[in-house]
Amino acid sequence: MHETLVEVALGGVRGAPDDLQLLVRLEIPSLPDQLQTARELVHALRDTPSTATLAAVATILLCGVDLFFRGKLDALLSDHRLITVDHTETPDLVIVDISRVDAEEVADTYADVPILGYTNHTDTAGLRAAHAAGFDRVVVKSALVERCRELVAELTPST
Repeated sequence: MHETLVEVALGGVRGAPDDLQLLVRLEIPSLPDQLQTARELVHALRDTPSTATLAAVATILLCGVDLFFRGKLDALLSDHRLITVDHTETPDLVIVDISRVDAEEVADTYADVPILGYTNHTDTAGLRAAHAAGFDRVVVKSALVERCRELVAELTPST
């Protein structure tokens, strides 16, 4: 780790090694019309509004969602704003981990907001409790991951 650097001679030649010279000589320069097309593409992309700005951004409250799954939701719903119960603003949608919170309490607290509940496929009691509480949609966790954007779009059409 604390050895001194040793200078290595390149066979008495004062240029780039032969393999590097061959690679550089074989490089094909871009044609002028290809450069123009690339410039036009860059300008077109700059002038076109992105799909994120065209789509409405929903404020989604996460209740009982663990940190690992929150990361997945952040990636899946990157064009929406995810908040936790620490915020005071009214959400457009509530996503609830049924196995970690009381379904009745969430339904009472957010009576005017669409609620999407999820749990493991083996938690049949939790699924029934969420349906009984009046959740707008109840899915298993794997279905939420597979159809996350679609479910959010269904439940937040006005945003």
